[in-house]
Amino acid sequence: MAFQPIVDVAARRVWAYEALVRGTAGEGAGAILDMVDQTAIYAFDQACRIKAVELAGRIFPRDDDTRLSINFMPNAVYEPDACIRATLTAARRADFRLDRLMFEFTENEEMRDTAHVRTIIEAYRRRGFTTAIDDFGAGYAGLGLLSELRPDVLKIDMALIRDIDESTTKRAIVRAVVAMAAELHIDVIAEGIETAGELATLRGLGIRLYQGFLLARPAVEALPAINW
Repeated sequence: MAFQPIVDVAARRVWAYEALVRGTAGEGAGAILDMVDQTAIYAFDQACRIKAVELAGRIFPRDDDTRLSINFMPNAVYEPDACIRATLTAARRADFRLDRLMFEFTENEEMRDTAHVRTIIEAYRRRGFTTAIDDFGAGYAGLGLLSELRPDVLKIDMALIRDIDESTTKRAIVRAVVAMAAELHIDVIAEGIETAGELATLRGLGIRLYQGFLLARPAVEALPAINW
């Protein structure tokens, strides 16, 4: 697992670290997932969660509320409480507080059963977890999914972020997302930040939390330094 920070630039603090699966030769998550047989996807999802929590317990700072953000595949979760048991056990073993866990589900995975995903989110909330929609604005769902699920966090897809300083259309869309999220009391993260122009524009639109290569690249089994 590699870790990439999500930072509050104004406060100059790390808000969370996202755990990202990597291959032994540095392969990215997409390449790894392509190698996982669908019959093994549940076991793989569980193994990634456990590994991320164990590492976080070892290398995360102990004296703050920095979150661990874990990607999960809703279609691999057959029953929320049963599927979370191994994660809870890993958190207890690693002495990692449950309220520091955030679970991201991506819009790029088709939601076969929205009611099932809502059940997952409700179960996770009861445990004190933060929930997030990853890649918001891309994939199989958008505003409909948001209205159904009401997550705690939206991560705006990097396709909307890229060159936003040069696109009035993207700025209008992101401005509307930020206003909508504020009314719904949902935090917004801009992901995929690569240039100072993108960051400055997004700060002007009122976004507080950021993730991207401009700030820090993922580090394998380590917490990278932040390019403040």
